[in-house]
Amino acid sequence: MLDKKNPEDEPRQKRSFIREKVVKQPLTRKQILFRAGCVILAAAACGAAAGTMFAVVSPVAQRYLGQESTEESTAITIPRDEPESSASQESPPEEVPSKPEQTEESVVDSESFEEQVQEIIANYKYTTGDFASAYAGLRDVVAEADHGIVTVHSVKHGLDWFDNPVETSGLYAGAVIGSTPQDYLILTPDGAVENADSIKVTFADGSEVDGTIRQTDQVSGMAMVSVRAEMLNESTANSLSLIPLGNSYSVRQGDPVIAVGAPGGIVHSSAYGFISYIMKNVQVPDGMTRLLLADICGDAPTGTFLLNLNGQMIGWVTDDYERDQLTNLTTAMAISDYKTILEKLSNGIAAPYLGVRGQEVSTAMEENGMPAGVYVADCIQNGPAYNAGIQNGDVIVKIGEKNILSMKEYENQLEALHQGDTVTVTVQRKSVNEYKELEYQVNVGAR
Repeated sequence: MLDKKNPEDEPRQKRSFIREKVVKQPLTRKQILFRAGCVILAAAACGAAAGTMFAVVSPVAQRYLGQESTEESTAITIPRDEPESSASQESPPEEVPSKPEQTEESVVDSESFEEQVQEIIANYKYTTGDFASAYAGLRDVVAEADHGIVTVHSVKHGLDWFDNPVETSGLYAGAVIGSTPQDYLILTPDGAVENADSIKVTFADGSEVDGTIRQTDQVSGMAMVSVRAEMLNESTANSLSLIPLGNSYSVRQGDPVIAVGAPGGIVHSSAYGFISYIMKNVQVPDGMTRLLLADICGDAPTGTFLLNLNGQMIGWVTDDYERDQLTNLTTAMAISDYKTILEKLSNGIAAPYLGVRGQEVSTAMEENGMPAGVYVADCIQNGPAYNAGIQNGDVIVKIGEKNILSMKEYENQLEALHQGDTVTVTVQRKSVNEYKELEYQVNVGAR
């Protein structure tokens, strides 16, 4: 009987052969260096391609996705103007040095010289060239200022009666009044940005860029729009002129003025005129202002700015203070009373608002028993002060911990507040036989 072979008894060599595996030959040094070089070159090529794509796509993505730049914006500062007091206007008399006694011969020579001058003037014949020469300087001021006038194009989207999408737009004049390394600042009527879905700004050379609403002020009827400096090409930036802000306190009756922006209802129109009258101490919400009345055409809704002969802005045309007896004159708000507000608008800060038209309590009013402070002539309906409970006829004597004795102190204290603050306003209210002190918590609003 044959015995079966046990697999364990198979030769050891056979089993070892079955387990063997093929091992790759190790790379030579030359091969290692070659492969390492290929990897480095491939990585460099991929990095360069990725960097190029990022540089190309990043600006487009930021523009369409609305990504904000992390660059910190520069704060805007506008210097204030001090009103000229009556004392400064009436300078003290100076000592006049005594004149040497004139001889009869010198008096005769003086009279003869004056007669000769008057004769030359009387016989001089003015020509159209003289007239054109006189206005050449005005044209130069207009031409320079026009480089700082832009067209603010507001776009609004809606639906018609048949639910079809429609787009409405309006054209407004804007004045470039300031700049930072990041932005150009444009003053324009608040109608240009009201309910606008987008803002376009067209510069004097025809280039158009996107604009952004910085802030609005309904009391002055103006708004601040900004344009990114990086959006302007070099040619547009070089041709752009800023319109400087002037001092409206120095304006006098009879001064010549220039209207730019859209005095004729069309952007980039202009006009000339004179200051006919200056209304001082006009009550406005939370302050007093001056109004400049000029015999010049001006379109307030589209935007009209008044300049002095130095090309400085001294005000902008408004329709909020029209009077029946002044139908032939254009009314402009004096800029010096609003430089604090313009600074806040330029920095994107809402101007604080209580909603009080007031006047200082005069000496005569105090003699009749009224306490010193600011008399509330009109507490504007639905304003912060009105909603808190302050009434017409109250006398504001304190805001916070600050005593209020004048409109200037009222304005300074309000300027230190911010929208959303809650401030204690102390008033004196007349009862049957006396004034009683009351305190109200007022939530500061925005103009």
